[in-house]
Amino acid sequence: FVTRYGTSAERIAPMLAVFGPEDLREWCADLGEPTFVGSSGRVFPQAFRATPLFRAWLARLEELGVRIERRTSWSGWADTSGAIDAHTPADALLITDAGGQTSEVTADVVVFALGGASWPHLGADGSWVSLFAERGVEVTPLRAANVGVRVDWSEVFAVRFAGTPLKNVSLAVRGWPGEPRRGDAMLTKTGIEGGPVYASGAAIREALDAGECVLEVDLRPDLGVDQLTDRLQHRRPKDSASNWLRRSIGLDPAATSLLREASGGALPSDADAMARLVKAVPLAVTGTMPIDRAISTAGGIAWSEVDEHLMLHRLAGTFVAGEMLDWEAPTGGYLLQASFSTGAVAARGALAWLGADA
Repeated sequence: FVTRYGTSAERIAPMLAVFGPEDLREWCADLGEPTFVGSSGRVFPQAFRATPLFRAWLARLEELGVRIERRTSWSGWADTSGAIDAHTPADALLITDAGGQTSEVTADVVVFALGGASWPHLGADGSWVSLFAERGVEVTPLRAANVGVRVDWSEVFAVRFAGTPLKNVSLAVRGWPGEPRRGDAMLTKTGIEGGPVYASGAAIREALDAGECVLEVDLRPDLGVDQLTDRLQHRRPKDSASNWLRRSIGLDPAATSLLREASGGALPSDADAMARLVKAVPLAVTGTMPIDRAISTAGGIAWSEVDEHLMLHRLAGTFVAGEMLDWEAPTGGYLLQASFSTGAVAARGALAWLGADA
């Protein structure tokens, strides 16, 4: 499980030890919303919807006396002139209420969980980055993660196949290490997206930063080049290229057209050359979709800025959790789990800071 957090795995592992996948399932069940493991190995709420769990959670918080101030925003600290260290409590917070009135709020402890920058219409717009940077906190720039990529399709291909899935394919970034990512991808008007694309996100960004990113799509990951070559050798004399590929290796029109896009319209007639193309269809990626189209963000507060309890070294009594920290993971349960886990660690750290029994 922890390997899915890539370069941040060593930092996330202790968080999972505090509050892991089974703890999260027990927590859901305790709220009256049990979960189950599907055939894919993924965990789902039995209600198949998140809303009942969310409402039960809010009801629990209300029972515990938690006050939630909606339509309220934080815009920094009251005084940023003084030096802050691990022994000096952070300044009062500047809080603006729904009526536009800004006031100073002091607290014994503060836990920030402000998210990344990929859901601006829900408030997660990354505006906190500059405020923390002003206090000397190192923040790795936020970038789109779990996001589709851009490919310059021909107009005909984009119009015809946008919204068409590529079922059970494998993706790899040419020249970059790592296991190919497998699953269903989706062709879009501007490129390609889906699970295997999202899981390749870090390598895609690194390749783009280096100057060139070529995504290689394996259309038949269950078959080797030799097996494909053997099947492709049995071509009927009057078969068109589309019929040849459909009859011999089961390619649908979208996959066949993808081969044409990648080869400049001229498909190889040799069985071995075609097999090699099917195993590594090259797509030149020109960039990722914008951050507000992403499911999550990479980057965030550097791990060197927090202690093992997720308290900031520069702001005593101030803890951070979730996507504010510099980690990323494939979409779905991995994102949720690390957000819950870091939240639990920060909460226990806050209790310890207050002198309570953590």
